[in-house]
This record gives sequence, C-alpha cells and structure tokens, in this order.
Amino acid sequence: MAPTAREAPPASAPPTDAADLRGGARQRLLWAYGLGDAGTGMGASLIGFYLLRFYVAAGLPPWLAGLAYGLGRLWDAVNDPIVGWLSDKTYSRWGPRLPWILWSAAPLGVAMAAMWWLPPWQNVWTKFTIFLLISVVANSLYTCVNLPYTALAAELTTDVSLRTRLNTARFTGSILATVTAALLAGVLVRNLSDASSYLPVGLVAGLIITASALLCGWGLMPAARQCQRPERSTGTTRRLLRRVLRNGRFGMVLGLYLLLWCSLQLMQAVSLFFLPVVMEVPEGISKLILLPFLVSSLGGLWLWTAVSHRCGRLTALRYGGGLWIAACLLVMLLQPLDSTLGALAWPGNAIKMLLLLGTIVVAGIGASTAYLIPWSLLPDAIDADPEKPAGQYSAWMVLAQKVCISVVIALLGVLLTASGYNEALPNPEQPASALATIRLCMGLIPALLVVLGLVVMRHWPRRLPRSA
Repeated sequence: MAPTAREAPPASAPPTDAADLRGGARQRLLWAYGLGDAGTGMGASLIGFYLLRFYVAAGLPPWLAGLAYGLGRLWDAVNDPIVGWLSDKTYSRWGPRLPWILWSAAPLGVAMAAMWWLPPWQNVWTKFTIFLLISVVANSLYTCVNLPYTALAAELTTDVSLRTRLNTARFTGSILATVTAALLAGVLVRNLSDASSYLPVGLVAGLIITASALLCGWGLMPAARQCQRPERSTGTTRRLLRRVLRNGRFGMVLGLYLLLWCSLQLMQAVSLFFLPVVMEVPEGISKLILLPFLVSSLGGLWLWTAVSHRCGRLTALRYGGGLWIAACLLVMLLQPLDSTLGALAWPGNAIKMLLLLGTIVVAGIGASTAYLIPWSLLPDAIDADPEKPAGQYSAWMVLAQKVCISVVIALLGVLLTASGYNEALPNPEQPASALATIRLCMGLIPALLVVLGLVVMRHWPRRLPRSA
C-alpha cells in the first residue's frame, strides 16, 4: 500500500543540490534516475503500441476497444492530482517521494502483467468490464510510481544542465526498455490477431517493471535524503489550481507536451494497423520494424541533448519538430508493398522497404523531442512559482496528457469503426476508406499536432535564470 502524508518528516538539515555531486555519487544518481523510467517506460510503450490491437484481437469492436483504452487512461488522469498532492505531503527518512516508488513497485508489476490476460468468457461486455477494471488498477499503481519519480527532478537540483541530463538519462532508460519490449513482443507475440499470445510478454515486462522501480528507489536514496523538500502548500485546492493555471510558462509547457505526446501516441497506436494493413508489410516484420523507430529515438535523444546544451532547448525543438513533420508528410506518399512478392524482392519491394525504413528513422529522431524537451522545460515553469509544488505541477501535466490521449485513442477506435475496418477481413480486403483513415492517423494528423506545438512555444522567454 502506498504511504500516507502522515509520516513524520526527518530531522531538519539544510538541503543540498545534486549538482554538487561528483564521481561515483553523480553517476549513481544518473543511472538510478535512468532506471526509474525503464520499467514504466516499457509498460507505457507496450500499452501505446499493442493494447488497442490486443483489445481488438480479443473480440472487442474497434470503437469499444478505443473506449476501454480511453476510459482506463482517463482514470489514470483523474488519480494524478491526488497522488501528486499526497506525495507533496509525504515525508520519510528516505527522502521525498521515494516511499511511493518503493511500496508500489511489486503491485505495479503484477497489475501490468494482468493487463494482457485474455478472459475466458465470450461476452463482449464482460470482456470490456474486466479489461477496464484491470486497467484502472494498473494505471493507479503506475501513477503511484511514475508521478513521484517525475517530480523528483525539480527537487534534486536547480541546475538546468543537470536537469537536462537527468531527463536524458530518464528517457534513455525508457527507450532502451522499449527496444527490449519490442524485441520481446516480436518473439513472444506469435500472432497479432491471437489475443492469447500477448500474455508472455506481459509477464516478462511485469518482472522488469518491479525490478527497475526498486533499483531506482535504492539508487536515488542518498541524493534524495539531502535534496530540497516540497514546501507545504497552504490554502484551498481551488486556490492552488488557480495558481497553477496562472503560471504562463507552465501553460506553454503543458500545451507543447499535450500536442507532441498526442501525436506520438496516435502514431504508436495506429502503427500496427498501418504497417500490415496499409503498407502490406508481413506481420512478422511489422512487429520488428518498430525497432528502427525506437533506436533512432534513442539517438535523437542524445542528439537533441547536445543541441540543447550548445544552442538552447527551443532550437532543438524546432529542428526535431521539423524532421518529425517531414517524416509524417512522407507517410502520406509511401506506396504499399506488393504482397505477391517477398518483402525484400528487388527492385520494387526492396526500394519501398528502404523508403519506409528511412521515414521511420527520421520520424524517430524527430519524435524524441517529445520525450526530452517538455520535461526539461517543466522545472523552469515550476521555478516561476514561489512555493514550487513540483508534485502538483507534474500531476496536472500528466493529468492533461492522459485526458488528451484517452480522447485521441477513443476517437481512433470510432474512426476505425466508421471507416469500415474489420478485423475478420484479410488485409488486402479492407475497404479503401479504412486504408485512408489509417494513413491520415499515421501521417497528416500527427504532423498538424506537431506544427501546433511549435506555434505554442513562440512566446517562451528567451532568457531565464540559470536556463539553457
């Protein structure tokens, strides 16, 4: 069970900034923070890429699968401010936030594995109810681990360079775990249309999620014991919310994060429809072709970190966003493979595959800005608030993100149903309206969301105290 806000605070001691750490202590901090998002990142990526496909394979119509996915994420959003508020008020000898991470690690691994269980009952509404209940439990535990972990970045250090490096370590761990998840899914999920074949990858992911969360908490403990504590926020919830909403910097970061992350989540959710159905890539290759996207995202993460240090985070955002938009527009032009020939048959299919892979790599490099830039800007927005309630700001950011994603995925399910997509039909027999809808959701719509994200950041202050 998660800790409560009644734990007594430790003996007062002047906080220290993690930027003062050197040698092994600094490396331990970076490695531990990177591990914190490895397990949860793996779980989130499996959900983003596979959960909608799993629900459809389990027998739910696309609109109901999208609703199950969306309602689960909507609940995930609702519990974020609650956990953020409680974690702001939780004190322990281990340091702020850590009890939440340590106590929730094992239950989260079990719940994440259970998400991929196929109920034996045939009734569609029974399956829907079971899927939704498991999703509510899993998403609640996910918040208990991930939100306090996220809020720690603003409390461990006020140094912009170290904050960026912490987020680089965080998303490096996340992307590496996602690559591992893609490999596991490619091997263990025998058939995308067979819902019973998803459970093995869920069991392995559950073990990794638990182990990484526990190692993260243990690794962060020395620095967390000495770091800045969240200040006690006074006043009503309405006043606290009003203060958050009046923070102009936070509004811009929030808008950017929503738009970029919704674009990324939409592409992830529709990718396993786009590759085999629209592009007619063989299913075995479809599951593994996600790897170039993930590997290029990892490379992009380090590229944009270097650009941020040299030229500033907004410059990195503009360059990365431009690449992402270009890749999305190329998606609208790619031609499907000839299903009568081998996937690498020369010259036709081989050229099409190379163009597809190139587009995926460019998209991955650009999309890595969605991981890095908003979270590296968030501490600057928190610093604009004198009370600096990092848990609340992190909670509202994640809440808005999850509400937006729940709506986007629910609408995707409705669009697939309205377009005539039918899971029972062979890929070549899907109606043209379904193919066009899937392509738009993979290309033009994400590109427009990224463009809007760049527009939102036009008025970000050029010079901030201690900022890059």
